[in-house]
This record gives sequence, C-alpha cells and structure tokens, in this order.
Amino acid sequence: MELNLHYTFLEVDDHDAALAFYRDTLGFEVRQDVAMEGARWLTVGPRTQPELGIVLQSVGAGRSAGDAEALRALLAKGALSGLVLATDDVDTLFEKVAASGAEVLQEPMDQPYGVRDCAFRDPAGNQVRINQPARA
Repeated sequence: MELNLHYTFLEVDDHDAALAFYRDTLGFEVRQDVAMEGARWLTVGPRTQPELGIVLQSVGAGRSAGDAEALRALLAKGALSGLVLATDDVDTLFEKVAASGAEVLQEPMDQPYGVRDCAFRDPAGNQVRINQPARA
C-alpha cells in the first residue's frame, strides 16, 4: 500500500495577497478557487507536483466563533503552520521573494543538517522555509 500527501492546508486572512505571493512570486499554479458560505478555499501547487494541493483556506472556516478568533490571533502572531519548499537555487529564489516585499525571517545560510535555506512569512504570517540540498 502506497500513501502520498495530496493536500495540505494553511490559514490565510487575505486570499488576494496570498494569491499574489504563491502564484506571482513563487510561481505556483492555481488549481481551484472555491467560495462558499463566507469562506474561500484557494488551492495552489507547484507545476512539477500536480498531485499536491496547498489549500489556502479562510482563517477559522468551519470552526466555532471562539476557535476562529483564536486562530486569527495565532495567525497574526505567525504561530500557525507553514511550509518547507525545496529548490535547486535557494539564493536566486531568495532574491526574488525578498524583492516582492515578503517579510524575511532568515537570509540564505548553510545549516549543519545538510541544507542551505532561508525563511519568509507569507502575507498572512505563515512561515515558508525554502531549502536546497548542500552541494558536495
């Protein structure tokens, strides 16, 4: 039996800003854009992984008012989930993402665990790390 990741979810508070970051800056394609009952689910993903969907969902969608408010507070602090992406040229991608105005958390650096990586926050505050395997 084989098991694969199909979807992962991130909470966002502004889908248009998220779209500009994930589509226009990172180059992901839009797979689906669904609005329903005051919520929106925008699915994006890398062209090279058509089976993977990153769902950018309205913060607190489908949750109680109290839970939605707690999620909004955590999102504002940048304390929710994030993504780790891989590339073959982290330095070039860093320059592109930094030029977009994204909040830089870490400039590219070699890590002791074998990658060169950098980190940003997306427009909602989710952490996005980008790594590249260390060159031999």
